[in-house]
Amino acid sequence: MNQADPTLTELLMHATERDLTTEEIAEVNRCNPGVDPHMGIRYTRIGPKGVRARLKVGPEHLQPFGLVNGGVLALLAESSGSIMAIIAAKAVAVGVNNNTDFIRSVTSGVIEVEAVPVHVGGTTQLIDITMKNNGQVAARSRLRTMSLRS
Repeated sequence: MNQADPTLTELLMHATERDLTTEEIAEVNRCNPGVDPHMGIRYTRIGPKGVRARLKVGPEHLQPFGLVNGGVLALLAESSGSIMAIIAAKAVAVGVNNNTDFIRSVTSGVIEVEAVPVHVGGTTQLIDITMKNNGQVAARSRLRTMSLRS
């Protein structure tokens, strides 16, 4: 998070101990400098046991045949899973493998994302991410991350 807003780093470190408040999550959404705000990703829960986010599907998320592009789903997994890994590792973490399975097509509505830690080691973390649309699983990802400790 070398280029991250200091407020974002501080808030994510608070999330290592407790769920962030609604106001703090709003601040994470506001000060996030990365791709998330450009794609419309909004975090709804951030804490030591899990990260939740939402994406309202728009035409910018669709491939030419009207389905949400698989890259959007992989991006949702990478973004939410990386935040979960940073919290779990209490350090900057970067993705080293993202394995996303596409289960059900999405054409509209909201995609709800939940990322939970499976394994938190000294160097690597394994995060499971589930993405749902209309209550049904649309995709599942497993994200392996690596801590970058100073």
